[in-house]
Amino acid sequence: MREEEKIKAGILFCPGDPELKAIKLKTHNLNVDYNRTHEDEVEKRAQILSEILGEMGEGSFIQGPIAFHYGRHTRIGRNFFGNFNLTIQDDAEVTIGDNCNFGPNVTIVTPIHPMVAEERREMEDANGQRKRFCYAKPVQIGNDCWFGASVTVCPGVTIGDNCVIGAGSVVTRDIPAGSFAAGVPCRVIREITEADSMRYQPEILADNRIIDK
Repeated sequence: MREEEKIKAGILFCPGDPELKAIKLKTHNLNVDYNRTHEDEVEKRAQILSEILGEMGEGSFIQGPIAFHYGRHTRIGRNFFGNFNLTIQDDAEVTIGDNCNFGPNVTIVTPIHPMVAEERREMEDANGQRKRFCYAKPVQIGNDCWFGASVTVCPGVTIGDNCVIGAGSVVTRDIPAGSFAAGVPCRVIREITEADSMRYQPEILADNRIIDK
């Protein structure tokens, strides 16, 4: 079994495997290329992202700078907005739905390292070769989610549709759809309801209008 297949299977893999290192090197270099572009170099940016990502939907925009690890393990839906310093360590798959908005410094991580120090340094593979291993768990984010600045999403987390995650949160467990959640570790504060509509804050809504469904 190839090391990339081991990642998908959720078992230990060697991040130093030559094939994996080649994927990461290509993506890391493309990150640098993207981060050297100007914001109005739209076509150039789109071309670079098409080489980095597994998928990116129509109408999406990433401010940059960016830091993708594998890149091709990440799939982003339509109308995504990612603010400054988006970091996605996508050893395992990362899936982001449609109409999501991320504030600055959002980080998504998928790899997990052994807790025992000796095992973290090295273990033996099936052939008795000593190597460094880790494993990874996928992250899934639903549609219409808003992440405040400096949110960190940890391995294996699923966040449902229509969630708001407060700034600085560290999300270590699943968050159900329609939740406002925040904190370290992140926990559900309450359900988001119709009472949260801007129609009930006329002093902020000013002369703008809610679009009726």
